[in-house]
Amino acid sequence: MKRIADSTVRRLSIYLRFLEEFEGRGLATVSSEELARRGGTTSAQVRKDLSFFGSFGKRGLGYSVPELSTALRDILGLGKEWKVVIIGAGKIGAALAQYRGFRQRGFVIMAAYDTNPEKIGRKLEGIEIRDMKRFEDDVAEQKPEIAVLAIPPDEAQSSLDRIARAGIRAVLNFAPVQLHATGDMTVKTVNMAMELEGLTFALTNKDGN
Repeated sequence: MKRIADSTVRRLSIYLRFLEEFEGRGLATVSSEELARRGGTTSAQVRKDLSFFGSFGKRGLGYSVPELSTALRDILGLGKEWKVVIIGAGKIGAALAQYRGFRQRGFVIMAAYDTNPEKIGRKLEGIEIRDMKRFEDDVAEQKPEIAVLAIPPDEAQSSLDRIARAGIRAVLNFAPVQLHATGDMTVKTVNMAMELEGLTFALTNKDGN
């Protein structure tokens, strides 16, 4: 399969959330126009996004909600549980560890790690805060697939390198810094300042301003 743009993957996640809402309401079919309206895009974009992964729906009838939901879960890798570890048990790390929605999507938080003796040994919604000294041994034993970085920016690169050496190949980074990953590692950075700038751009450039 050719490389799929990140923007396409984000839209697939959005479509899935709407489909799950439709499932909850007992709707059997949905049109590309309705998915587009909900997702803030066009019906042509919806059809293009889905066409990367096969043929879905029937002209004039729309998409089967249960079938498309199942297909998108498979495409997004949500058909299995994913083991996740959090590096950093500060405010962001603690909030993530306590977010119950992860479990609903198949993301199982195995542990949070920190170097602060005052935090080590505590639990966040049943998730243990472990000493970072245990990290490599725990990874070798439990084999998590995803690491979340929620640490200060000056520690982020060295922590990413440590994660790579331990064998984890997917990282979600909350540190506000550009990280350099090895060739076979995927790093997604959540830059909250940039997201806010997107909102201020939208407010600044609304029609009539």
